[in-house]
Amino acid sequence: MDNFTTPRLTAERLHEHHLADLVALHLDAEVSRYIGGARSPETTKVYLDVNLAHWDRHGFGLWALRTSDGAFAGRAGIRHILVDDVTEIEIAYAFKRDLWGQGLASEIASALTDIGLSQLALPSLIGIVYVANGASRRVLEKSHYLLERRTNRHGEDVAIYRKRR
Repeated sequence: MDNFTTPRLTAERLHEHHLADLVALHLDAEVSRYIGGARSPETTKVYLDVNLAHWDRHGFGLWALRTSDGAFAGRAGIRHILVDDVTEIEIAYAFKRDLWGQGLASEIASALTDIGLSQLALPSLIGIVYVANGASRRVLEKSHYLLERRTNRHGEDVAIYRKRR
């Protein structure tokens, strides 16, 4: 599924031409505060390459998000990730700061969950959230993910939420 829409967003499969938008998103310290910190353009290029390879390997991955007027809004997706030496499949999302507080994260989390559990028939999905990120924790809870456990990831305390098919 290369493209999909929600009531207020259009998602398109991540491509090389999204690099400049991703660099701008990842350089925003507030946006990146809960996704591992601000990333250099070079690090974002590696991130893009890894995520393009994920699409080729698994047939799903990250999408670039656009608002109804076509402006870049952020990125979101479903991807394999290693957590405490176990391969999991997570939903992930990050939005430009000027779009925070509008319910877009809940909208995209719901869409990703439907795609992952219904269309891709995955057995479960997780969301990994820094414990201090109350807004993202509420997004997952609204999407009926259940708190499974806490762990330490890259030196940060995180909560693991899960939703099963």
